[in-house]
Amino acid sequence: MGEFQRGAVRLHILHHASEQEIHGAWITKELARHGHDISPGTLYPTLHRLEADGLLSSKRRVVDGRARRVYRVTQAGKRALRQDRKALAELAREVLGDRLLPDVRPASQRSSVRGSARRGAR
Repeated sequence: MGEFQRGAVRLHILHHASEQEIHGAWITKELARHGHDISPGTLYPTLHRLEADGLLSSKRRVVDGRARRVYRVTQAGKRALRQDRKALAELAREVLGDRLLPDVRPASQRSSVRGSARRGAR
């Protein structure tokens, strides 16, 4: 797995662990939905590293009748997630510009630009 994909996997894990408790089998399926084919031999060391780094905490819990280790984001993990999101947004703006990102200006500003262009074309 390349460095960029490792970062994307980390971002997914921190994001989902900030919303709910996650476990390895669930996050494997979730990552696969987004095109990340990650083996347990890669995922579990990643989860353990994030926990060792203080970004995740874990506990044992029974989920669907099975004992699982579930993970939640820590305060440090929330800070890291905010930083990762900011860096990703900056990268997306720089690399993609407005090609894939919606125009987030208020409608009044968007229409006034178009209106100005139309008025100038008359």
